[in-house]
Amino acid sequence: MTQTIIGIDLGTTNSEVAVIENGRPRVIPVDGSPILPSVVGISEDGRLLVGQAARNQWVVAPERTIKSVKRKMGRDGEVVTLGDQTYSPQEISALILRKLKEAAEADLQRPITKAVITVPAYFNDSQRQATREAGSLAGLDVVRILNEPTAAALTYNPQQQETERFLVYDLGGGTFDVSIVQSERGVFEVLASHGDTQLGGDDFDELLAGKIAIDFLERYGIDLRDNLSSKARLLRAAEAAKRHLSDHPYARLEEEFIADKDGVPLHLSQEISRFEYEELIRPLIDRTMDCVQNALDDARLTAADIHKVILVGGSTRTPLISELLEARLGQPAHKEVHPDLCVAMGAAIQAGIIAGQNVGAVLVDITPHSLGIKALDTQNSFFPMHKEFKFVPIINRNTPLPASRSELFCTIQDNQAAVEIDVYQGESPDIRRNHRVGKFLVEGLARVPAGNEIIVQLDLTLDGTLKVSAREKATGLMKQITVDNAVARFALEEHSAAQRRLQRLWGNISLENSSNHFSSDNLTDFDPPSASDTPEVVAAAPEGQRETVKALALLEKADRLRERLSEDDRQDLDHLITRVRDALTDQAWAELTHASNELADILFYLDDV
Repeated sequence: MTQTIIGIDLGTTNSEVAVIENGRPRVIPVDGSPILPSVVGISEDGRLLVGQAARNQWVVAPERTIKSVKRKMGRDGEVVTLGDQTYSPQEISALILRKLKEAAEADLQRPITKAVITVPAYFNDSQRQATREAGSLAGLDVVRILNEPTAAALTYNPQQQETERFLVYDLGGGTFDVSIVQSERGVFEVLASHGDTQLGGDDFDELLAGKIAIDFLERYGIDLRDNLSSKARLLRAAEAAKRHLSDHPYARLEEEFIADKDGVPLHLSQEISRFEYEELIRPLIDRTMDCVQNALDDARLTAADIHKVILVGGSTRTPLISELLEARLGQPAHKEVHPDLCVAMGAAIQAGIIAGQNVGAVLVDITPHSLGIKALDTQNSFFPMHKEFKFVPIINRNTPLPASRSELFCTIQDNQAAVEIDVYQGESPDIRRNHRVGKFLVEGLARVPAGNEIIVQLDLTLDGTLKVSAREKATGLMKQITVDNAVARFALEEHSAAQRRLQRLWGNISLENSSNHFSSDNLTDFDPPSASDTPEVVAAAPEGQRETVKALALLEKADRLRERLSEDDRQDLDHLITRVRDALTDQAWAELTHASNELADILFYLDDV
């Protein structure tokens, strides 16, 4: 019997888990429901709550409840508070994944250790890394990170023999994606993807709740958003109204005793029409339509080239979305497969393929972002003290995976002994607007005039592992690194600490030793404090540890650099160094973050002086 691999849709609002049985995907119930709310909380007596129980508590105790944590995944230094403890978004997501894993084990009556987990197609490298880290913390080997629209497309006639192109419009609780997927003889190829990781049904709820709050304020002089409990109840009422308006022209928001004024209880009772609601959210939906057009342009297709439009995600039930899509694409949108469940079912199909089961589909995926390196912009660099750099793509966005690409670069100085390969992900020519993946140094180059040729190659695998190599063409001297999507990007000290915190919540767990996935050649976003760092600063406040580590590394780099600068540049640098050190002393974490970011920005340009 082949090993069972489950498919998981780790959603912003809801999550699901599915498995292949008899060649078809089946959604596994969690606590009696196919949908698990992506909400985590701590009860008044200290018990861990995951799912519907936590969602119910959020209304009365939002300070002990966390929702929509997916939106925070992959943000450097991001933490959330649960009770009196802070956690990373990965840890909270791990609790949700653990709940799904346990439900699958109870249903299938066997241990589950492997999973395919879906993410928005527009998730960047850090967000995908964070998803893998969450899976590891939950005791799962994440064998594949799969784009959500690709997963959805797999559920629609995976054994299609004739060429068919799908436009998958995926609008969930917190993220939006649109992908153009081509299917032929069971082979699925993503032609283009576009999206917005900060747009979804939660934004619809916020807009509607904001309108109701303003109306309430004008009527009673009380802003419901100033009180956590009242705000939570208002958002719950707004979400219920939004759902109702999907099928009805009007909805009424009713919440008794939502506030009081001079000892008199106040009730919320207000009607909203679908027209008012849709006019309210239309600017957000228009943004998604722009993404639809961008995806068509990237795929070099027109609306007439699309055979089927698929709706994915609960927020696509808003009628205006179907109307605008039909007007733009000239055909009605399909939602035959449950919009909330099709992503998990597609993940299960991909899991079945990996496990060697006959499910009749082969998947071809793409990279949603360009990958390349930082290079000197020789055309726009006029001042030697402030060199201008640009982003040079090597693997372009929407390239089918696996991909292997290389480009030729040259040294800029005579007898240049080393080159730094600084790898970025993004679409902007301005390197500062892109996301750094990692960097390494190639030393020992031949002592030759400027123009020494260096070949940089990027290899990107199906599971997102990036191999970067740089080779001196004349001598064959080469160095390479692997940026692995496993636990390596999550610093070992943090991973161990996260395990200890989570153990207190769910009891004893068995996690794979993260050191098996870590080597000195792997890149991390920051290094743990060394023995030479100031221990009392690091230990002073655990909630500021990530900011502290970053600041210490920047200060060390600034101290090495400052003696080589002009007096004017040194004064600017000294001012920022003082700000960072004062913030460290005062444990002013917000100021430390701002000052560190400014210091990092100036170091970026002075680094090669």
